Amino acid sequence: MSLVARHIEQAGIPTVVIGSAFDIVQQCKVPRFLFLDFPLGNPCGKPGDRLMQKRIVAHGLSLLERAVRAETAEYSVESWGSDDWKTAYMEVNSNNRLALQKMGEELRGNRLVREKRVFD
Repeated sequence: MSLVARHIEQAGIPTVVIGSAFDIVQQCKVPRFLFLDFPLGNPCGKPGDRLMQKRIVAHGLSLLERAVRAETAEYSVESWGSDDWKTAYMEVNSNNRLALQKMGEELRGNRLVREKRVFD
């Protein structure tokens, strides 16, 4: 996404990247970045928390209006709540191994069905 934002900016369209991978975005030198200390894949907040999502998007739009120099980054004050997710994020262990394996098989099966429809 960071590289796409840079390309769009080169075409004269301002962008804001909202995300959680600060080191990656910083390396790509995006013009405007709103950092949230959230699990990857949740850049605009908790699923179903519309008020949080609206605040985050509003913050991003505000950053778009206010940023006057390249590589402007801001930290969101939004909180995921507990930091417990950090200790177990993407952890595979004996308690969740079979469930994760089943989810992976279902995802691969669904992808094959979608691909089959596209190529039929």
